[in-house]
Amino acid sequence: MNVSTAPQPAAASPGNAAWRRVHARQRLPGPVVLGALALLLLLTLLFAVGQGAYSLPLHELPGVLWEALPFGQAVQQPQTHELVFFHIRLPRLVLGIVAGAGLGLSGALMQGLFRNPLADPGLIGVSSGAALAAGVTIVMGSLWFPELPRALGSWTLVLMAFCGGLAVTVLIYLLSRGEGGTRVGLMLLAGIAVNALAGAGLGMLNFLATDEQLRNLQFWLLGSLGGARWSAVALVSGLTLVAGVVGWRLARPLNALALGEAQAVLLGVPVERVKRTAIGVTALAVGAVTATTGIIGFIGLVAPHMVRMLAGPDHRWVLPGSALLGAAMVTLADAVARTVMQPAELPLGVLTAAVGVPFFLLLLRSAHGRRL
Repeated sequence: MNVSTAPQPAAASPGNAAWRRVHARQRLPGPVVLGALALLLLLTLLFAVGQGAYSLPLHELPGVLWEALPFGQAVQQPQTHELVFFHIRLPRLVLGIVAGAGLGLSGALMQGLFRNPLADPGLIGVSSGAALAAGVTIVMGSLWFPELPRALGSWTLVLMAFCGGLAVTVLIYLLSRGEGGTRVGLMLLAGIAVNALAGAGLGMLNFLATDEQLRNLQFWLLGSLGGARWSAVALVSGLTLVAGVVGWRLARPLNALALGEAQAVLLGVPVERVKRTAIGVTALAVGAVTATTGIIGFIGLVAPHMVRMLAGPDHRWVLPGSALLGAAMVTLADAVARTVMQPAELPLGVLTAAVGVPFFLLLLRSAHGRRL
């Protein structure tokens, strides 16, 4: 019997030596990290539910929930508690969870795709595209498309920002196409150029805007969960859920891609399809979140970085862990933003940047001399 001695492609499995090298630096077991992050998110929610201009005591929350059930009996809770919780506080909490999860997951996907822990969802232009489209809608909307607000109402800004983010992402993807497929380095350069162009467009819109338009534009750009309503929460939740399910399926291909594109191809990974899917998932999640909340910075950069330091580079844990940590970070930041300067509300994007930048620098300092 003749036995073929031709070399066979290595399998992407825990028994493969290359696979073991990728996962050799795991710090804590993945399930332990996910369990700890889920507990952190729960504690953050319990803290955030009572914070705000109207304080909602935590010990009265079970009574509010019990009265809302069809079979629940009245427990003499103030009616204001129920109105504040179900119509203001709860949609804001859910939107914070969804926004943070989408940004964290997208950051992990981009860092895995670029094979760089400093990558950010903004590299593919979705945030800048959404911001430019929102600026055009606020400043020039009454002149260029006056009929749109009558047809879409309050959804005009959300839909225009979402479409703008997707359009710029598609443009960057097309610019990064070359012989043999999508080139990640070229995508990075195209993203820098298009982001700069979008920034110039926003600068021109700031120059042309009236005082009221300028305030509205700056408020949107700084990010906030204050406009949370159940219809928008349902839409963003659905899109982010789809992005999360599809993105989680990229965990093993991204693990193989960490070895390099050539090695990933030998392992049987459809590299070009993985790139398209990762970019599409990021554009969908970040576009939906940004269109609803404005720009919330540093969540997509810091959350995956922290999870990777805790659980190692395995994307089976990095992707869901980044979503959990991102949700906890946004929820906590929003709770602080609406209480630290009562009765005014601090812009969420300002707070995440003010806390995220020094914290991220500390992470880089603590990781000095180690490969992340």
